[in-house]
Order: sequence, then C-alpha cells, then structure tokens
Amino acid sequence: MGQKEVNADKLQIIDSSHHRNGVAGMPFTVALVDDPEQADVKLVIMFETEGHTAVLSLDKLVEEDIHFGSNSWRGDQYEEALRSKLFEDA
Repeated sequence: MGQKEVNADKLQIIDSSHHRNGVAGMPFTVALVDDPEQADVKLVIMFETEGHTAVLSLDKLVEEDIHFGSNSWRGDQYEEALRSKLFEDA
C-alpha cells in the first residue's frame, strides 16, 4: 500500500481502555489514536501478547469499510510506537 512508517513522536492517544475479554479470552487494550501524518484517527486493538495488534481507520469504519487493502494499517509499527504507553497502567 506504500504506507509511510509511523512516527511515534506524533501519535497522540486520545483515550484507551483495558478489557479483560471475558473469563477465557486474551486481555487487550483498545485505544483511539490521533495519527496526524495520516490525517486520521485510528482504532488500535493491542493484545497483551506482543505481536498481536490490529489497527483500523475510524473514518473508514464509519464508511463501513473493514476490508484488507483499503482499511489496512501496519499493526507492528503502531505496536512498537504505543505498547509501553498503553500497557504501563494496565
């Protein structure tokens, strides 16, 4: 898709919440993250186990776009930029 690398210094966490994900599920943190370089707010879902992060554009979700290729973002880059901030208080 030709995406630029995520600039960790420019990402701003708008809000986040930790979810235990039921009795048997894997806990995760969900966050709204302002990504000014993409001019977009992302929905970031990051599981406690490293290497498990999903990222979706809120604008594209409002348009009901959940498809790979058009609402696809590098979870690994957002994880590297945000994991320590999202799990410091979880």
